[in-house]
Parts: sequence; structure tokens; C-alpha cells
Amino acid sequence: MSKISYYTAEGLKKLKDELEQLKSVERPKASQAIADARDKGDLSENAEYDAAKEAQGLLELKIAKLEEVASNARLIDESQLDNSKVLVLSKVKIKNQTNGMQLTYTLVAESEADLKAGKISVTSPIGKGLLGKSVGDIAEIKVPNGIMNFEVLEISRD
Repeated sequence: MSKISYYTAEGLKKLKDELEQLKSVERPKASQAIADARDKGDLSENAEYDAAKEAQGLLELKIAKLEEVASNARLIDESQLDNSKVLVLSKVKIKNQTNGMQLTYTLVAESEADLKAGKISVTSPIGKGLLGKSVGDIAEIKVPNGIMNFEVLEISRD
């Protein structure tokens, strides 16, 4: 059974670009490395040839995995999303009930998460805790060091 992943247009383009790079640039490089190593003589004692074949195998594995992910990728239609609740692609402003600190996150698919850019995965503890909440709701989120309470202050789209 394959796992369906949801992507923004930007995230899906990035995935397909990486796959294209591996197929059109890295695959020919791997083939060339094998050909170069083969030209150096006896294959039974040629460590360079063995290493090149192993690298090619790993590359093909990565390509196959990305092809599977891409084939099961679904584009999120942002126009159909409801702004009254926290969903994937919601930009959420929350307030930590303990220290009053305010944070803003955009909830994205796991593959697009980037904490430095303020994008957290919907499968992360905070992401899971916020899903389905409305403005004014308190999200009780279990984190490794206990339970944190966050108030949902604002929900918007990027």
C-alpha cells in the first residue's frame, strides 16, 4: 500500500525538479564513472568499479523512491480550504499560555516542513494539536517535557 502525500504547488515542483536532476544529470554521471572504472582493467580486483556500481545502485534506489512519492503526490487546492479552522496550509498565530510568547507557523505536509521558515509539519506534535482548532480555542499539546497550552489567535492563508 502506498502512502499519499499532500503538497503545495511549490513543494511538488521542488520534488519533481529533484527527480529530474537525478535522472538527467546524476544517472549519466554514474554510468560514466562505471565506464571509466571498467577501462582500468581487471574487474575482479577493481575497487573503483565496485564503488561506482554501488553508487549507481544507491542512486537508482533514490530515484525509484522519489518516483513512488511523486506518483502518490496530491496537490492541495488552496481555494477550497476553510479559514475558520486550522488545516494544512493554514498560517496560525498562537500564544503560549504559560509565558505569553506569540508564535506564527504555517502548517505544511511533512516533506515541506522547515522550522527556520516557520513551516511545521501537520504530523508534528504542535501541528497535530492545532489541526481543527478555531480562533479562541486552546490547544492542549503533549510535548516531550509535558503539556503546553496554546491559544489560537489568528488563522489565515499565506
